[in-house]
Amino acid sequence: MIKIQHAIQLDLEEVNSPNYHPEHISPGIVHIGVGNFHRAHQAYYADKFLNESEDNQWGIVGLSITGSGAKMSEKMEKQNYLYTLTEYDADGSSEVHILGAIIDYIAGKDEPEKAFEQLADPAIKIVSLTITEGRYLLNKDGELPLDDSGVQHDLQHPKEPTTAFGYIVEALDRRRKNGAGPFTVLSCDNLQHNGDVTRKVVLSFAKARNEELYEWIKENVTFPNSMVDRITPSIDKEDQKKLNKESGIEDVIPVYTEKFTQWVIEDKFCAGRPQWELAGVTFTDDVSLYETLKLRFLNAAHSMLAYPAFLVGYRQVDEAIQDAHLKKYIEDFMNKDVSPMVEVPEEMNLKKYKESLLERFSNEAVSDQLARLCYAGGAKIPVFIIPTLLDLLQEKRDTSRIAFLFAAYAHYLKEQKDDKGEAFVPDAPTLSEEDRDMILKGDSKAIFEVSPFKEFHLEQYLDLVAQYEAYRERISKEGTLAVLKSL
Repeated sequence: MIKIQHAIQLDLEEVNSPNYHPEHISPGIVHIGVGNFHRAHQAYYADKFLNESEDNQWGIVGLSITGSGAKMSEKMEKQNYLYTLTEYDADGSSEVHILGAIIDYIAGKDEPEKAFEQLADPAIKIVSLTITEGRYLLNKDGELPLDDSGVQHDLQHPKEPTTAFGYIVEALDRRRKNGAGPFTVLSCDNLQHNGDVTRKVVLSFAKARNEELYEWIKENVTFPNSMVDRITPSIDKEDQKKLNKESGIEDVIPVYTEKFTQWVIEDKFCAGRPQWELAGVTFTDDVSLYETLKLRFLNAAHSMLAYPAFLVGYRQVDEAIQDAHLKKYIEDFMNKDVSPMVEVPEEMNLKKYKESLLERFSNEAVSDQLARLCYAGGAKIPVFIIPTLLDLLQEKRDTSRIAFLFAAYAHYLKEQKDDKGEAFVPDAPTLSEEDRDMILKGDSKAIFEVSPFKEFHLEQYLDLVAQYEAYRERISKEGTLAVLKSL
């Protein structure tokens, strides 16, 4: 088997190697949080750009701010920062790439000063991040909790931060003082209006540190919103063996993903940017339309599918979408419920977009677990599904499919058995104990009174409630699949 550090110099059949020399690429981006998604998405686009352009000033320096950084740094350094990415299409075909856009990696927890030297370098024009949604620290009121232990630590020890925003604000302060100028802060996390969220956190943190620093960041730093989309599973040792066997390359950090990928970014870069459009990135003045489409089609369809499919007895998305009744239910939801309610960007073919979603759901190689999609429905349904429901109610259109979804969700929470009699424990961390008691002990309409849904006053829509109650009763008596067939 070929070791990856030598593979770039070899003519490997069916492996796409960089047509640039990574050692000739200089850093222009620091990325905080080099997980599988970043390596399969942003670094993939950066690699495509470097293959298409002679502009070699946009390499990525990875920055870890957690305790796992040293181990990852050692792995990446041994491979000269190269790794394999395997793309799996829904038709079963695959394509292997060797990516070289990441040219260095810093374990910030062990070497914070090295991290700051890199962040304060005038050559760095963009600091991007994938730190997961929970690490943005905003509380339920949408504010940065200044009494948070990590925030307090970083305010008191700015040279040894523990949060991404501690690194960013300290680096910007150094650039303000040394004349290096600002950099763009580019969130790539799956948050709606992620740039606006990042800006709010950074400014709140900076204001708590220093008023002049706050004003300088507010005036000079840009925070573009972006929308990212690519299914990238986690990898265990068996996955690693499989990927390496298929590629013929010995890689200790391989990653795999679906063929589909999308990245839409607002074109607001205070210090310049690479021509990522050469790699397929869409730049726009407003990312809102794209965010709405993803939320109302992809994310909503995942939740619409998850609970009925899980109750029927399926456990994987690709298996569930092969069921003709579930597939028709999702198609009708997208075509009849969502499509009339959304505005579509001019350059986008909505029919092809919806077809691509069904293809992605059927991709066995990157299939998602339905249990994961069932997780935290109390947080997902208000964001992904209720906006469409409210539109349908306002337009006096059919709400039967979403009423059925609510019935399946309530059955999932209360009965805790699928149609085959298999018991499970609902994964609902956003529901309070009071919410749980209400669902378990209350009447069938209690679902509309639990905290995630109460503010929408759905109980006032009597036809919706009647549909929901009828589906609840029928699921209990006939089973989920029988009700699906009638839909």
